[in-house]
Amino acid sequence: MAQAPDVGDQIAQLNAARSLVLGDAAFYPQIVNGILPIVGASTRLELRRWGANFLAETFASPVLGVEQKEQLAPNVLQTIREILRLPETDITVLQSLVQASASLYPLVFRHIVNHPQDSTTWENMCEIKQEILKKMDDYPCSVKLCCAKFLQRVVQVQTHSSGGDPRRPELNETSLAVVPRNHSLLSIPNLEAESSGLLDRLLGVFQEETSDALLVNATINLLPPLIRTRPTIAHKIVNAILDFIPAHHVRPPFTPTVRVSVKSMERTARALLWNILKKNQNHPLAPRMQAYIERLSQSRLEAAEDPTRKRGLPNEPTDGLDGAKRARLNAMPPPMMKIPPMAPGPATYDSLFTLTEDAGLSSFDVKQLPFDIVLKIVVPLLSQVHDSTMAQAVEAVRTRYQTITREQTLQRQQQQQSAGQDDDDDYEPEYQPMDAASIASEENTAVAEDLADLQPSLGPFVLPKPPPLSEEEAGELGRAAAARVFGMLTAAEASAGPARGQAQQKLGFARLAGSASDRDAWSILLIRLATRAPAGLEPPPNADSTVRRQPTIADSIRETLYRYVLEDFRGRLNIAIMWLNEEWYNDRIQMKSAAARRNPSDEESEPTVVIHYDTWVNRLLDGFLAYLDGRDIKVLVRFLSEIPEITIPITQRVASLAKDPERVNLCVQSLMYLIMYRIPAREMCLNTIEDVYQTYEESRPAAAKVLKKWRPDSTVLEKTEEPEASAAPAQPEAQPAVAAEQ
Repeated sequence: MAQAPDVGDQIAQLNAARSLVLGDAAFYPQIVNGILPIVGASTRLELRRWGANFLAETFASPVLGVEQKEQLAPNVLQTIREILRLPETDITVLQSLVQASASLYPLVFRHIVNHPQDSTTWENMCEIKQEILKKMDDYPCSVKLCCAKFLQRVVQVQTHSSGGDPRRPELNETSLAVVPRNHSLLSIPNLEAESSGLLDRLLGVFQEETSDALLVNATINLLPPLIRTRPTIAHKIVNAILDFIPAHHVRPPFTPTVRVSVKSMERTARALLWNILKKNQNHPLAPRMQAYIERLSQSRLEAAEDPTRKRGLPNEPTDGLDGAKRARLNAMPPPMMKIPPMAPGPATYDSLFTLTEDAGLSSFDVKQLPFDIVLKIVVPLLSQVHDSTMAQAVEAVRTRYQTITREQTLQRQQQQQSAGQDDDDDYEPEYQPMDAASIASEENTAVAEDLADLQPSLGPFVLPKPPPLSEEEAGELGRAAAARVFGMLTAAEASAGPARGQAQQKLGFARLAGSASDRDAWSILLIRLATRAPAGLEPPPNADSTVRRQPTIADSIRETLYRYVLEDFRGRLNIAIMWLNEEWYNDRIQMKSAAARRNPSDEESEPTVVIHYDTWVNRLLDGFLAYLDGRDIKVLVRFLSEIPEITIPITQRVASLAKDPERVNLCVQSLMYLIMYRIPAREMCLNTIEDVYQTYEESRPAAAKVLKKWRPDSTVLEKTEEPEASAAPAQPEAQPAVAAEQ
């Protein structure tokens, strides 16, 4: 009785030590070496249980370094060996010791590789391994799961790894690849033979007549590291799984628990094979794995089917039965509804649709109920109404309506006949033929009168008009719509293009904006929204500048297009060209319309039109010219050749490229292309070439070639050649002096 408090105090102290190492991993060596005498084989069960759990936690902790674990491993082996030699029956102690041994085996193996003289440590590890393998079959299932992990770790260590650097063995994975050929304690052939036998023992769970689902699932989950890192044994493992049919390894009675166990084993095996195929679709065993997966998916547990099970109920409909089957199945046809006659008096919608004789239901005003409550009542009722009952009710309402219409038509004809007989002697109208339109209008009038006779009990329902939008709200909604269209543009750009060999039709400038769902279609739609839609609605440029103008939808679309093009100007150059062509075309149309509206008597007044082309072409050039290099000659030439108009600001921006000596050729070649192929801009570009020639000395060799060909009489060339010609004769006079000095 006096020892119980002592054990409690010792466990409290051990828990305090555990809290200390969890806070600072540097105390692990001191604490581990200090608790070994306290938790040894000769101590109480509570202390052994705590010590085994602490050792398993220590060598599995990711906080403690591998080098520190390798130094601590030889110290704890003797304690684990002594405890395993005891006739221990406590499951917690056995689980923790086997888990600790699984974590220790790679550490001890690498320690022996680096210290071949430490034979005592290797003997202790081998003794622990033999104890676990000897008693493994006698352990309960929970301990067998830990033993399977120990076997997996031993097989992984005692086989060759898939790769590694032989020059840096300390960085390689622990395997036979790090063992020297002439090692005094480790014999590679013996270790390989032992690992092969242990692998067969690990895979033996798939050949047993009766399989435990927990052990099978745990073993399957332990195999992926071996398949991934040990190619020498991967095929053997996969073949063992492919030969395993879970439904064949169970015995009757086939209870629901057994069925769930079989399904769990099938699902685990199928998941493992799926992962193998996902990582290596060209696996040599891929056809067998796919066939195995399909077999498991289609499996219905043929071995687990009970032959004495009764047949299920016949798959017969519960209503609407055929007349030939009613007598055999004793099924009655749906009951017929009793349709009462319409109430006397004028025909109304209420009387037309009232199919019950209950006075309370007929007089109830449904308008008193809220609309949401009516929905909650009507929808479930309609879902439970029989099809035959609904058809009978609809037919009854149709018959009533036809009867009312027929009676009203007959009354109207009798009234017309009686009125014609009274006036026949006094008045004889002249014959006037009636056209088809008047006949149709009379028929429509008659139908309207028939419907008017049905006095409605419910008033007409009119949707309320939406509140008017302010200018700011309308602009915000417009910008949001444009942003959604830009989202469609981005999605269309991200989608795959046309397949190779398929010709893509180019619809040209006159294409429809919505002719396709590709990037160009959404681009032209946005461009025309920004250019053509607001045409004629913008304020004149000479408007009052004191009034701050709100940004319009067109301006926001243009700004978004500008940013979109500059994000990838090389890949979206065609969108920029389409945009500028539309802007130029819109500007010309607006100028033409303004000139037509101008008063001929007022000769001094000029048409005022907002010009967008010059603004945005200059902004685009300023945006991407800074990012061009000498290899982008095709990008710049294409842009300058396909925009609709070349202006002086454009040529000046191109000339600014000559500031960089590496982009001089880009500047001169682009201007030379315009000189050759854009005749209206030739003189403008030649003037720009002369300015470049005079301003930047690095451009003179390339610019001089262009000027000599297209403007040979340029005064710029004469001025620069005269100083060179005057300085040329000075060189021969200096030669004799140099010769005399020599």
